[in-house]
Amino acid sequence: MKATFFSMLLILIVAVQAQHKEEVGVSPWGPDDEIGRLNLMTEASRLQVLSQINSGKTYDLSVDYFVGMPSFHALGDPGYQYWLTHTPHGTIVDNPNGMGDAMNRKVSYTGDAISMYTHMGTHIDALNHFGLNGKIWNGFTPEEHLGDKGWKKTGAETIPPIIARGVMIDVKSAKGTLPDNYRITAIDLQDALKKQQVGLEPGDVVLIRTGQAEFYQDADHYLDNYPGISLDAVKWLVEDQGIMFLGADNLSFEAFPPEQEDNWVPVHTYLLAEKGVMFIEQMYLEELAQDQIYEFAFVAASLKLKGASGSPMRPLAIPIKNK
Repeated sequence: MKATFFSMLLILIVAVQAQHKEEVGVSPWGPDDEIGRLNLMTEASRLQVLSQINSGKTYDLSVDYFVGMPSFHALGDPGYQYWLTHTPHGTIVDNPNGMGDAMNRKVSYTGDAISMYTHMGTHIDALNHFGLNGKIWNGFTPEEHLGDKGWKKTGAETIPPIIARGVMIDVKSAKGTLPDNYRITAIDLQDALKKQQVGLEPGDVVLIRTGQAEFYQDADHYLDNYPGISLDAVKWLVEDQGIMFLGADNLSFEAFPPEQEDNWVPVHTYLLAEKGVMFIEQMYLEELAQDQIYEFAFVAASLKLKGASGSPMRPLAIPIKNK
């Protein structure tokens, strides 16, 4: 099983090194592949990391959803909305179940509903979220694969549960407060890993702490000139370290304004369209940082929203023993 893993990784690295232009990647896992580098997960790799768990403590890496939470409203996307559909007193007045006053006074009933953009709060970006030159990962096109009710390929419903070795790179602790719009470099990541005395392994889930999650409850502060990862840094993680999956605690992973004149989201298109690497945005990494937990079993699953370009996700970190 290990030999198969490394042979597939070698094929992927060769494909990565051979590609220099900004164009969608062709999957080494075949023309029907919809999950990209998540193919690096196997039953054996999942079992290996789960067998290393040495603590019952679990860290919740997700944020709360609430009215007024940070959102992409500047791009025209809807914010988070919540409303009650049933209340204890309203049920008495309306008698929607037909059970009458006495029953509804005895048995209270509360129900609610939400409306939201799929890229709000802690969420995963599916491989159809961004493309290049009219195509998404593995050459799928909107003309052939996008219907009125979503993508027929690489939708959020195709994303498998993710169980892998996780590593948090605490850039905030290593460098201090990051300047406005700071782009985290490969050197920054390497320096932080050295201070943490942690190395990366092929197939890892890597989470980047910028410290921005400290301001999540204050949307204006959270959205204001936040730092993010650079193209240089993600190329080092993907091409040199062979990571499988990424995450960060800021709004949109990369920093703005864009570092390329001809691409407003070069990190997104590099990861999703070119390399088939999905990632999570708006994570909560503060408790991991406080306890200096840098290695862990990463466990997460998203909602199976058919055809969607993203989905809410609730990732967990469970400490593992150091090798």
